[in-house]
Amino acid sequence: MNRNRVIEYLLDHPNSSSTDIFNIFNGEVSIATVKRVLSKLIKENMLISTGKAKATRYSISPSYQLLVFMDMEAYYEQEIDERIIQKGFNFSLLNDLFPHVSLFTNEENLELHRLQNKYRKNVSLMGTTEYEKEIERLAIDLSWKSSQIEGNTYSLLETERLLKEKQTASGKTKDEAIMLLNHKKTIDFIVENPDFLAEITVQKIEYLHGLLTEELGVDKNIRRRKVGISGTNYSPLDNEYQIKEALIGMCNLINQKESVFEKALLALLLLSYIQAFVDGNKRTARIVSNAILISHKHCPISFRTVDSLEYKKSMLLFYEQNNISNFKKIFMEQYAFAVETYF
Repeated sequence: MNRNRVIEYLLDHPNSSSTDIFNIFNGEVSIATVKRVLSKLIKENMLISTGKAKATRYSISPSYQLLVFMDMEAYYEQEIDERIIQKGFNFSLLNDLFPHVSLFTNEENLELHRLQNKYRKNVSLMGTTEYEKEIERLAIDLSWKSSQIEGNTYSLLETERLLKEKQTASGKTKDEAIMLLNHKKTIDFIVENPDFLAEITVQKIEYLHGLLTEELGVDKNIRRRKVGISGTNYSPLDNEYQIKEALIGMCNLINQKESVFEKALLALLLLSYIQAFVDGNKRTARIVSNAILISHKHCPISFRTVDSLEYKKSMLLFYEQNNISNFKKIFMEQYAFAVETYF
């Protein structure tokens, strides 16, 4: 593809002109085509340009590694100890990269806003009872899927029976039932308090984590000891003060972002990446992300159709390569599913 050849060339030849890039095609395409490709790559945040008119020069954007599509199947063909990864927490994501980059392309933003407009229109036509019924259905689906991602073995039907009738499933542990009931209780809280995360703070995150992990024997405070993550050699921060610093930086970043979709996606990614608690980090991330959406009158997400293994692999890809391409795809697909399915 033309775009791939342009990117490959600029990776080795930064600060090149459009003529330099045109010459690599040996007359196969026109200069107008080259300029269209360059313009599109700039809009996608893959390239940056400096100078004007004939003095314009093109280079790979600092956000390229963050946004470029990565073939997940090919990536995981490498065994865990063969992969060259970012082994520790990358503070530059919070300080230098995420504050200055748009996570969604123009086309992606248009699609997300189309879906959001559809959601708002549909909700405006719903009666209170009908809306509450759909929110209840989404809450059950989210409780089930978020718990399943963490290894809970309740089926969706068993979850519905538990949450509606308080009837536990045979052969399941008490903790599995508590995990599901805690999810529903926490979702109910954010629905009943829609402005709770209009501004995100460390204290509010800790409160939601406390609701999610109540009676599960999980420490409520920011962890003070090292934790490992299965399936990866990435090591989260192990210093309580650095963890708090990362959480504060994440909150500031999310509060400063104008795009609600970026806020929600960053919460999903960064709360999981920071691993601030001994347990319950990804569950908290999914709830916080939804609380952000709800606080800004956006459609919440159930994640019902996401493949749990794909979710985990996409998240590990962010841990190891600081690349969001596959996880962003999951976020957009699940947002579309929620708008089309519940509202």
